[in-house]
Parts: sequence; C-alpha cells; structure tokens
Amino acid sequence: MRKTLTIAAVAGSMALTGLALTPATAQAATQPAAQSTASATTTVVHWGKFFSGDGKAYTFGRTWKSHGRVHTEWHGVDKIGGKKGWVWFEVYRNGDWHKFNKSWDGKASGTWSGHGIKKVYTYTCWAGKFDNCGKKYRIY
Repeated sequence: MRKTLTIAAVAGSMALTGLALTPATAQAATQPAAQSTASATTTVVHWGKFFSGDGKAYTFGRTWKSHGRVHTEWHGVDKIGGKKGWVWFEVYRNGDWHKFNKSWDGKASGTWSGHGIKKVYTYTCWAGKFDNCGKKYRIY
C-alpha cells in the first residue's frame, strides 16, 4: 500500500512539474513566431452597406494599407435600375482634402489607391451626383 502511494505521489509531482513547464515552454517557442508574422500582416477594414438617402443604392468594400499606399476596393449596387448610383470619396492626403466620385448603373466594382493618405470618408448618392445622398462614413 505504501509503495502504491509513493508511486502515485511521485507520478503526481512529475505531472504537476510537467504541466507547469509545458505552458512556459510553449509560450517561449511561439512568441517569436507571432512577432514575426504580426509585422507582415495588413489590417483590412471591411465597410458598408452604406445606403443612399432614399435607400435605392448602396456601396460596400474594403480598405487597407500596404507598402505606404492606401488601397480601396468598392462595390456599388443600384437596387432599382434606370438611374445611376454614385459613390463619393473624400481623401485627406499630404495636408489637403481631395474629393472624387465613381458612378454606376446596376452593379459595379472599382479600385483606387494612393500614397500619403491619412483619412478616407465615403458616402453614396442615387439619381444624381448630389441627389439622395446618404450619411458620410470614415473608412480609413
């Protein structure tokens, strides 16, 4: 009986020692790998659905920064057809605001990118460049 208790006590202390060492060893082994992959990752912001003021068109997309350039991929959907939808982008670049738009009828996709961008806002209009515009949202 004593022999069984001694073996159980030794096995239990070895198990506890093994459990205490395993997380520290695993953490030390994975920490450098996590740091190296963290610097290589890019944060992608998925945005939308951003509707026009009357809800007849919307845009959605994603924005990310890579190698000093901000990239935006957008998709526009005109639910009614017959009139154009418009997506507007307001970009703060190199100390100045720049504003541009893209139009579509039905469904469309597009991309753009640029250096020196600090902020990007977007909103959607329908049936005209300045008609039925929805709320403005910051996407970068």
